[in-house]
Amino acid sequence: MDERTREYLKGRFGDHYRRSDIEGPPAANEREWGHIPFTAGSGTTMVRHQSWLDVAGGASLSDFLAREKPRHVYFSAGRYRNPGAGRMSQKGWRASDLVFDLDADHLPGVDPEEDSYATMLDTCKDALLRLLDFLEGDFGFEDLTVVFSGGRGYHVHVRDEGVLDLDREQRSEIVEYVAGPDIEFADVIRTEAVGGMGLKNPTQKRTLPTDGGWGARTHRHLMELVDEVRDLPEDEAIARLREFPRIGEGKAAAAYRAATENYDQLAAGNVDVHPAVVSIAKLLFERTLEEDYAPIDEPVTTDINRLIRLPGSLHGGSGLVVTPVARDDLADFEPLVDAVPETFSDHEIAIKVTDGGLVEFEGEAFTIPEGHRKVREALGVFLMARGRAEKATE
Repeated sequence: MDERTREYLKGRFGDHYRRSDIEGPPAANEREWGHIPFTAGSGTTMVRHQSWLDVAGGASLSDFLAREKPRHVYFSAGRYRNPGAGRMSQKGWRASDLVFDLDADHLPGVDPEEDSYATMLDTCKDALLRLLDFLEGDFGFEDLTVVFSGGRGYHVHVRDEGVLDLDREQRSEIVEYVAGPDIEFADVIRTEAVGGMGLKNPTQKRTLPTDGGWGARTHRHLMELVDEVRDLPEDEAIARLREFPRIGEGKAAAAYRAATENYDQLAAGNVDVHPAVVSIAKLLFERTLEEDYAPIDEPVTTDINRLIRLPGSLHGGSGLVVTPVARDDLADFEPLVDAVPETFSDHEIAIKVTDGGLVEFEGEAFTIPEGHRKVREALGVFLMARGRAEKATE
């Protein structure tokens, strides 16, 4: 980033903060604060070990941001007795939010060289929804804040009372569960003896749980398959079931009969209606582990001292707002539309595009050629922050 571009972005970031009213997180005075300023050269310098008093002092957080004009702003997941101490050992850890980070660049199946920015963000939202299914459905967490990071993904802050004092090892167990535990089909199947009292060899019934966990996820996939084949003609249904490895004509036909004749039992989780169903359920379990896990950035969740981006601040690598998203609004949230700062939407500016090509921004997709041109400031800031343009003279 050349000097003109850097100084322009720094000044406009400051203008944005002067128009903003940004509040800190809960227990803001117990957290460490840090920021990265707009510095010359390719490197970055983190200013950290600051307390709320250092940052806000007698003024507001927005006043501090307007004065410093930082490129990135962070606060700690950890809460401390002395957050401004220069060493972690001196801060006096008290508690930490449980934080999850999803980064589009690191998701399975995403190729940053081939996939567009918008496509990666869409894929990341799918992963976010899977993560929330774990956090809300399996763990029952209620105090969750979902935040678009302003860059390549999403953060989820969990502040339920029961998680605040978890240590690294306990957080690691949550990570393992969410990211795909090392478990077998037998670990999720419930086995119970059925039959009359006093039988020498009671019958064993195997069921998939329907009330949560990886077993319930497997059961959900099983019932989706059952509903699918019930809606097909018999020959097509059997052909569909034969798509599974090691499921031949006989097993497929038996599974189809079970789907049509024992639907209520299957819906209740009973997979012992036929051995063919057990075989398919086991295959679905293996697929569920591969497809339903949440590919979180594990070190972020286990780190009780982690610094995380401040909601409401600007991301220096995109010029977008680090945006909290209400749970009910998540399905309709479009980062490249809803996180564009209004500050930069009033007029056009001159830029020099240095990396032309596809641009997806504010609901549009277009090709921008290299060279000098006038663009709306929001787009110009976006391209400059992402290293695809430089500020040109007006």
